[in-house]
Amino acid sequence: MRPNKFLLFILYNLFMVLRLLAQDILPGCPAKMFLVKSPKPMKEMKLLYDTLSVHVKFPIAFKGIGNNEIIDSLGSLSPVLEHLRLVKGGISEDTVRILHIGDSHIRGHIYPQTIGRNLIETFGAVSYTDMGVNGATCLTFTHPDRIAAIAAVRPELLILSFGTNESHNRRYNANLHYQQMDELIRMIRDSLPDVPILLTTPPGSYESFRQRRRKRTYSINPRTVQAVENIKKYAGDNFLAIWDLYNVAGGSLRACKNWQEAGLMRPDHVHYMPDGYVLQGNLLYEAIIKAYNDYVSQ
Repeated sequence: MRPNKFLLFILYNLFMVLRLLAQDILPGCPAKMFLVKSPKPMKEMKLLYDTLSVHVKFPIAFKGIGNNEIIDSLGSLSPVLEHLRLVKGGISEDTVRILHIGDSHIRGHIYPQTIGRNLIETFGAVSYTDMGVNGATCLTFTHPDRIAAIAAVRPELLILSFGTNESHNRRYNANLHYQQMDELIRMIRDSLPDVPILLTTPPGSYESFRQRRRKRTYSINPRTVQAVENIKKYAGDNFLAIWDLYNVAGGSLRACKNWQEAGLMRPDHVHYMPDGYVLQGNLLYEAIIKAYNDYVSQ
């Protein structure tokens, strides 16, 4: 019996030695009085709470201004805001593609290019394209060639800026305007079913009068308010994001007066001086950044 016990003892110890050799080497314990650094938080986690600071100053002549914000009840802009977040953090190298279409305010390029330049400086990989047509209404872009041009850009965000020319029709019909907006949106959806759409309202304008040989006079276009409310109604009915430039700049009581008294309107009282378009671009940029900050803070 004793040899068997001795043999078992030898085999047991041999087994324990082999078992120890099979294990990975245990890390050494840190020396006393030396602190072990805690792991740094992942870059992705830090980005969740990164917000941006932006503040646009109005000229001193502006009074009665409104809140500069994008209304987006369903969070339809979340995909593009997420892409901006990833691009800013260096997590995505794919360019964020934004397309801005509209009337002569867009055709002049200063307004959209101001927004684009600001976004590129802030986020980096952003492509901001504009397509404007002088005298355009939303119906102008329902031509198949223009829809094809919009689709070819493959935008991740489409911004629509109309309303000035619709409101200059003295036979303005709200129902017809609503139907024309719907026709354009439906055609866009046929080609780009999932693209987020941001509607904007017109900045405000005057209409002119001349009686016989008298000097031309100007008065605030009263139909702008109707067009603005109609655009806002369409956005609400169809759950689209909207930025209300008209009421940001002072609404029916002050918008036109603010632009005019600040010297930012052209003599035709419809279009704007370069500094006026720069201000409009900076305001939309600020509204986008506020939406971005709300998104990343959630």
